This record gives sequence, C-alpha cells and structure tokens, in this order.
Amino acid sequence: MSTLSASLRAIGAIGPGFNDWDELRLQLTGAPSSIHTHTIIPVPATLPPAERRRVGKVVKLAIATGLQTCGHAGANPASLTTVFVSSGGDGDNCHTICETLASDDRLISPTRFHNSVNNAASGYWGIATGAQAPSTIVSAYDGSAGAGLLEAMAQLATGDCQSVLMICYDAPYPAPLGQARPIMDAMGVGLLLTTSAVDDALVNVRVALSDEHVTPMHDAELEHLRQGIPTARLLPLLSGVARAIGGKGHQRCVLELLPGAHLTIDIDPTT
Repeated sequence: MSTLSASLRAIGAIGPGFNDWDELRLQLTGAPSSIHTHTIIPVPATLPPAERRRVGKVVKLAIATGLQTCGHAGANPASLTTVFVSSGGDGDNCHTICETLASDDRLISPTRFHNSVNNAASGYWGIATGAQAPSTIVSAYDGSAGAGLLEAMAQLATGDCQSVLMICYDAPYPAPLGQARPIMDAMGVGLLLTTSAVDDALVNVRVALSDEHVTPMHDAELEHLRQGIPTARLLPLLSGVARAIGGKGHQRCVLELLPGAHLTIDIDPTT
C-alpha cells in the first residue's frame, strides 16, 4: 500500500475522565490522568424527542462525539462524508434482544431490531444533522480504530470527497456478555480529516501499512485505558498530535490493525 496523506483539522473526545479533546490533550501531555472517573455521555439535543427516547448510549456517544468534532472546526455536519467505527455496536440492545429470545415471549420490537444493526449510529446521525452524504460503517474487533482510520484515509485518496469525519466509539456490554467481551468504559473519538492543508489544521498525517510493533502509552494509566477500550487504541495517535501541536516536532506511532499488519503514522506540525 502506498502512503496516504491528509490534514487533521479537528478532534473530538469523550471518555473516562475527559469530556472533550482539550481535557484529554492535557492528560496526554503530562497532567494527571483521571480514567477512573466514569464517562459522561451527553444527550444529543439535535435528535428529535422520540428518537432520544429510543436510542441507546452507543448512538448518543457517537452523535455527541461527531458534533463535538464538527464544533471544533466550525464544520457543517450535514455536508461531511462519514466513517462510523465500532468494535461491537450497541451491546445493551443486543443483551435485551438475547433476553427476549430466551423468554417465553420471543417477539422483538421493530425498534429493537433496527437499533441492533451496526449502522444504527449512522442512521441516527442523518436524523440528527440532516446529513445525506455517503456514510461507511467499519467493525474489526480490536483493530476497528485502525481499520476505520485506514478507510477514512482511503476515501480521501480516491478524490470523491475533500473531507471525512471519522467517528469511533465503544461502550461496555452488560453481563453476561461483558464477561466474554470486557470493555472498561465508554469512549468516543472523532477525527475530521481533509485532503488539503487548511489554515486551521492541527497537524498533517501520513499513514502506511507496517509490520512494526504497536506503540504503547508510556503512562501506565493511559496504557490501561488503551488496552481496556477498543476506541482507545487511537491514544498513541492522539498523544502524537498533542505533542506535535505542543511544539515537540515530528511524531511517529504504530496503531493496531491486524496480526502482523499495523498502521505506521507520521505526524507533522503544520508550521
């Protein structure tokens, strides 16, 4: 695969101990981490009341993360091509469906059913923002974040769009599913990528396939977070961005993708 290049215009972040990118950036650059504080998922005010009642925390997290990212860039969410990324979708809804199927009354409501598919967040994003631009859904277990980034960069490389909003999100499964697939807390990360350098871009990034070892976090708490939530596999990239915009110059990291095939990311300041 040839190297893929883009400018990173904005970041959104919601997770344990941080409510936005600025709070996470401080922790990535030396402030004490607070990952044991549970994630607060905002309720998207842009969703109509009926939809707000129906959707679960995964959809709320995805929409809130995407809107936060667009807000940092002053971008119109309705106009953006999107890539939605989740390692497992809505675990709470899946749990309820499994309970129903195991009961005497095995009738599943239509709302439960359409919320069970992995493109539910994309559909509700369209309702919340009025977006009609192309949308892709990616799921690749613990390599989902890397696969989503690769998909977003590849879409930019095709020339079909000038900007792509990648929204990566995960939330814990309830028991007993959570025992088989433990996820420590909910977390969402949004990346707004563009093909051309813009005045307000944070950094420029170059992505290529690699067989190098995945980059760990040097801070033990942040490494625990990286390993505890699939979306948090993006932390080495976010840490590199934080360091680059903080005056530390060129940064490089390797993100998890597939066994023996990962993503090397070079991060350069815009000035």
